[in-house]
Amino acid sequence: MSRKLDGKIAVVTGGSTGIGLATAKRFASEGAHVIVTGRRQAELDAATSEIGNATGIRIDSSNMAELDALFDRVKSEKGRIDVLFVNAGGGSLLPLGNITEEQYDDTFGRNVKGVLFTVQKALPLLADGASVILTGSTAASGGAKAFSVYAASKAAVRSFARNWILDLEGRGIRINTLSPGPTKTPGLFNLAGPDAERQQGVLDALASRIPMGRVGDPDEVAKAAVFLASDDSSFVNGIELFVDGGKAQI
Repeated sequence: MSRKLDGKIAVVTGGSTGIGLATAKRFASEGAHVIVTGRRQAELDAATSEIGNATGIRIDSSNMAELDALFDRVKSEKGRIDVLFVNAGGGSLLPLGNITEEQYDDTFGRNVKGVLFTVQKALPLLADGASVILTGSTAASGGAKAFSVYAASKAAVRSFARNWILDLEGRGIRINTLSPGPTKTPGLFNLAGPDAERQQGVLDALASRIPMGRVGDPDEVAKAAVFLASDDSSFVNGIELFVDGGKAQI
């Protein structure tokens, strides 16, 4: 049986843990060679080994020189990109009145500047018919205490997809936003802190606001990413696909 991404070259930024890692594993299992990036070498090495058919490259996606080095290497080793999953990002909790310039710069640097220039610098390598997937968030569709900077950055990501599909008319490149709801990832646990009881309390509180009654698993988001990456979604362009158990719909 033919796999959905046989022979494809896929780049997954922020792929050493969580949703990025789960997606890189799914892409590889569907036949793609995956180039995965991350900021921490030890975690990146472990992820690359776990993925299998993968190359790991340590970069910070908000650093322009490191992005240039990434795509120079992709060009020399692979020559093209068929799937670009722009997943690197993150954020932290601070309420209005306590927001700092450092938090703003970090969040927008990773989630907005990094996304913008990752896609722009990849453009010369994107094959006609390539799929670009941006990681959004249900945070952009609602409100939450102390989460305004992160939510605003993800709203910008959603806006990028709507506008870029017009900029790229004629190349057959599809750009879609994949927006997870609360998902059981290291990033979610980091927001809760190191205490296991507090982590479980956060999971329970989030689950209570989701119609399906639970938080998501990274592999559930990865399966949706495979759909957007493959020809199964050949006429899907500019959408926001929620993988959130219904959270954004209520």
